[in-house]
Amino acid sequence: MQHFCIHRASKRRTKIDWALHIEELLDVFYPNAAKVRLVMDNLNTHSIASLHEAFAPEKALRLAKRLEIHYTPKHGSWLNIAEIELNVMTLQCLGRRIPTIDLLNRELSAWEQQRNSAGKTVDWHFTTAQARDKLKHLYPKL
Repeated sequence: MQHFCIHRASKRRTKIDWALHIEELLDVFYPNAAKVRLVMDNLNTHSIASLHEAFAPEKALRLAKRLEIHYTPKHGSWLNIAEIELNVMTLQCLGRRIPTIDLLNRELSAWEQQRNSAGKTVDWHFTTAQARDKLKHLYPKL
């Protein structure tokens, strides 16, 4: 299984924009993948319904069947590996004003290519026991 981040900036964050990014992800970057797992936040545009707003029913269904979506926790971003990766990207790539979307996308693409080819991973130090202690308020009292 490959783990890659694909970053793409756009001027807006509409349902149609998201759907077009998903279409590109599935049809251009991973055309032969039977299933693509997405880890993403809970933004209201990030849903299968957005595909149905953007495309004809047959196309929306074709794309949706190839997705396995995992939403990040709303109140646990410090536990979220995707958030850690975004922080690394911000520190290494976005620590300055970038004047145009095109330049931003070129910068993101160069950073992404280097990051993916380096095969970087998260060195996780937080144990299950620590998580259970820290998050005990989220578990039911027995």
